[in-house]
Amino acid sequence: MNHNKYNIWSGIFFGIGLVAFFDEAVFHQLLHWHHFYDKATLSVGLISDGLFHAFSWFSTVAGLFMLADMRKRKIWKKKKWVGGIFVGAGVFQLYDGTIQHKLMKIHQIRYNVEIFYYDLSWNVIAVILIIIGVILLRKSSSTGELNASSS
Repeated sequence: MNHNKYNIWSGIFFGIGLVAFFDEAVFHQLLHWHHFYDKATLSVGLISDGLFHAFSWFSTVAGLFMLADMRKRKIWKKKKWVGGIFVGAGVFQLYDGTIQHKLMKIHQIRYNVEIFYYDLSWNVIAVILIIIGVILLRKSSSTGELNASSS
């Protein structure tokens, strides 16, 4: 894998893990709005949250291991990595908001409220994250980012 793709994929893994962790910590644990899987008992919902939490940490750690490897080999490109974070975060959130919430219906953002505005906000934020990531990636390519010190 070339250095640019490696930087981007590391950022994507980290971004997925970061937004998944935020979702799980805020919406599942702090606000109690939903569980990863809401179509069964509370126990099943809590187990599904644990598996989701493990996934988020696996993705985060994978991205950080790749980052450490790139820094060691002096091939880290900060702008590409940060662009990858935004793309990964946005793609995961858009997947969650469309596939998991609407297509698979394994959970909603929140129950017993008018869901339209929650869904709209969730998916608009996802698209904004993706756009920011794409802009950063294009900008890093046009500036010819050579290494971490050029960011």
